Amino acid sequence: MSQIPFIGIAGNIAVGKTTLTKIISDRFKWMAYYESVDDNPYLEDFYSDMMRWSFHLQIYFLSKRFEMQRKIVNKCKPAVQDRTIYEDVEIFARSLYEMGNMSKRDWDNYNTLFEEMTSYLAKPTLIIYLKASTDTLITRLKKRGRDYENIVSPDYLHRLNIAYNRWVNNAKKNFSILTVEADEFDMLTDQGKLDNLLISIREKCKINN
Repeated sequence: MSQIPFIGIAGNIAVGKTTLTKIISDRFKWMAYYESVDDNPYLEDFYSDMMRWSFHLQIYFLSKRFEMQRKIVNKCKPAVQDRTIYEDVEIFARSLYEMGNMSKRDWDNYNTLFEEMTSYLAKPTLIIYLKASTDTLITRLKKRGRDYENIVSPDYLHRLNIAYNRWVNNAKKNFSILTVEADEFDMLTDQGKLDNLLISIREKCKINN
């Protein structure tokens, strides 16, 4: 476990990862690293044709998160990251493969690359898993109003939720994971729950100040 705190925020699309990343960064005065979304050259194409663009998208995310996690470790400063590299393979790439939207050849290639790249990375001190129902995710997805996300189906979000639960159950063997029930948790207004969460983070990361 790293001496310098490094938290990864994990969770499905629109669950609130970016919001929590900013809150932790602001409260603890840590460096924040955000997922590359608005400048992603493949995302809009992917949602229009998953089979055609799945491998390209996943390789893009993998390379960006590898680059980001190396920066986090090399800077030697406390940090919080919006989505982890470990979700890329076990949630998104695996789900696309199981749905038939990624070929076995591409999946095997991607998985081998992932294993090699992550062998060079230091693990997060703590992963916070934000867990929410499909209905909550759909509501939040519509609220943030990204045009290319209008075609994200409830079935796809539900499949990802199943993948997340499977991954978290297995990942507990290798990572320190804090699961946060996010359905009834508005991080911007529910100060009591937020304060309790921040206390838990301090305790698990052994933060004294």
